[in-house]
Amino acid sequence: MDTFTVSFFGHRQFDHTREIETMLEGTVTELLFTKDYVEFLVGRNGAFDCLVASTVRRCKRTVRNDNSALILVLPYLTAEYKNNIESFHAYYDEVEVCPASSKAHFKAAYQTRNHFMVDRSDLIVFCVQHFSGGAYQTMRYAEKTGKRYTVLSVSPDY
Repeated sequence: MDTFTVSFFGHRQFDHTREIETMLEGTVTELLFTKDYVEFLVGRNGAFDCLVASTVRRCKRTVRNDNSALILVLPYLTAEYKNNIESFHAYYDEVEVCPASSKAHFKAAYQTRNHFMVDRSDLIVFCVQHFSGGAYQTMRYAEKTGKRYTVLSVSPDY
């Protein structure tokens, strides 16, 4: 069985939530129907990450639940995770700590984790609505490395 890995990056806050959610649902549904097994890699750092996780969970429940895993990738062990391990494992299929970012300086940990996720992915899904921030920098990294990616946008700029 072939595993297809997709990661998601977006701004902490973004506009057009309903439209983006509809696009996410279409992407996740297509992957569930067309791939043998899908690893959905997500962070937990803002509104977009939460929207992705809830959309994947809903699609797994309503579309297909036998060929995928929702995986939270943490940059390092956080107090929130340590204090709520059972809740995290009830919500996500798997929780991983990125080996490289867990050893990096805390200011570099998120970007190191993001690069790890991009390098591991067959497809990266971005929701980038302005030309700054971690999601934008990660999109530039994906471009530089030649990774396949898509941008969910209702803006004519993308």
